[in-house]
Amino acid sequence: MAAERSSRRPVADRVPRYRRELLRGDVLAGLTVWTLIVPEAVAYAEIAGVPPQNAFYAAPIALVVYASLGSSRFLVVGATSAAAVLSASAVKGVSGDPDTAVGLSAALAVIVGAVLVAAGAARLGFLTSFLAEPALVGFLFGMALTIMVRQAGKIVGVSGGEGDFFQRLAKLLSQANGWSWTTVTVGVSAIVSLLLLERLLPRLPASLAVLAAGLLLSQVLDLHAHGVATVGRIPVAVPVPHLPGIPAADWAELAAGSLGVALVAFAESYSIGGRFARLHGDEVAADREMVAVGAANLAVGFFRGFSVSGSASRSAAAEGAGGRSRMVSLVAALLVLLTGAFLTSLFTPLPEAVLGAIVIVAVKGFLRVGELRRYATHDRPSLWIALTALIGVLVLDLLPGLLLAVLASLVLFIAYASTPRLAVLGLLPGTGVWGDLKEHPRAVAAPGILVIRPDGALFFGNVDRVRSAVKDLVAASDAPPRAVVVDLTASYRLGLPVLDTLADLAADLGRQGIELRLARVRAGPARSLSRHPLHETLSPERLHTTVTEAVDALGDGHG
Repeated sequence: MAAERSSRRPVADRVPRYRRELLRGDVLAGLTVWTLIVPEAVAYAEIAGVPPQNAFYAAPIALVVYASLGSSRFLVVGATSAAAVLSASAVKGVSGDPDTAVGLSAALAVIVGAVLVAAGAARLGFLTSFLAEPALVGFLFGMALTIMVRQAGKIVGVSGGEGDFFQRLAKLLSQANGWSWTTVTVGVSAIVSLLLLERLLPRLPASLAVLAAGLLLSQVLDLHAHGVATVGRIPVAVPVPHLPGIPAADWAELAAGSLGVALVAFAESYSIGGRFARLHGDEVAADREMVAVGAANLAVGFFRGFSVSGSASRSAAAEGAGGRSRMVSLVAALLVLLTGAFLTSLFTPLPEAVLGAIVIVAVKGFLRVGELRRYATHDRPSLWIALTALIGVLVLDLLPGLLLAVLASLVLFIAYASTPRLAVLGLLPGTGVWGDLKEHPRAVAAPGILVIRPDGALFFGNVDRVRSAVKDLVAASDAPPRAVVVDLTASYRLGLPVLDTLADLAADLGRQGIELRLARVRAGPARSLSRHPLHETLSPERLHTTVTEAVDALGDGHG
């Protein structure tokens, strides 16, 4: 009887309570994400240069594909300001004809997706680490300013013009006499409302509330009749597979711009996913994320969408609303699908100025003035990297500015990697530990022996500087040392350029009657050394497992 009563118990009662609470949180979070996707998708479609319905084609596809393949429980993938503006920039580089924008944008998404899937399959996720955070901060800062000046035309009711940030700003100001003050009132009111709602009612979906208010006021006041531009009719937007019908030559032209879009799309997504993973003790796999974000782009490209990436605002809203699994994206996808199928007609009277306001407020988070101040206080090289990327975007436009940001990152990496600090070591009394003489005043240098340690792995880009630094230390000694011991503990691999340069150093020192010895040579480097002529020069008795062993072998008496 007990078993029979148990079997008749409602299914909901048999589901563990914590699972029901998890599902409830995911459904609420999915609803929250939907309230953000709808207004932002329409706005970002305009940034990308495609009709609003294309945002509804892409959104549910991106959400479902990432939820199926991604490793982050919290990342929400879809149209973002960064992906949209980079997509528009890449497409415009091929053709400025608005009639071709849909096909070109979809093709670009396919190429971006293919690049990311291939790179993820090849386990190249680590490459995004070479886009230095300061360079990304500067790039996104410049991108946000560029988006703002592009949207400012909608706020004042005039054309935003073409060109870089300064050209567009000059064009905007030159048309001041033609500004529509009714449109300005609508746009500024929307911006102020968004900012106040975010500050006073942070749990309320401010963009959806302002969008709804804009629709209502536009209908009641007939704003279109007063010169306020509106979105116009949006057809039913149910995603249907569609191949991008563009010429082969256009595919080839899009390929170059796709690399920049792919880099930012993945870097933005991985950064957001990683941030939430650290907060909740999760792990995000870079290569899997690269494949998942790539597959999302690939899929939306075959549904007439445009490039997508991870959204910081939607991911944060989902997490804050209690979302704890990828079910959030599936719930949001269903709601967006229903919106595209039945509710697009509601957007017809929406003022363009309200869309512009939503975008401007959405990208303000990229204006990280505090981070630039932190660089200025603690890390001047990072400040110059960030400013270089920022100014590059404003002057050269987005994709060239992104290239400059990548180059700045590489310069920063090369600068750090090619100048390893060279520590001169001494023995700490009463121990067998050798420490930096500058950091440990009690350490005692070995008489007649110069013990040095490169505080970084030796490779072709820095080994010649190390050789020169060792020679300078020998020359600066009060009395020439009879031996130089190099501690190679930081080097896990010794390539041919490194071994050749160490052989040159041994020859240089030998001509001065100074012996070169190597200590703490790891197993891998030792195998490489055994196949190089330097091995014969040094002979086994000049290779030591510890610094103490090397010094004792020279008869100094330490230890």
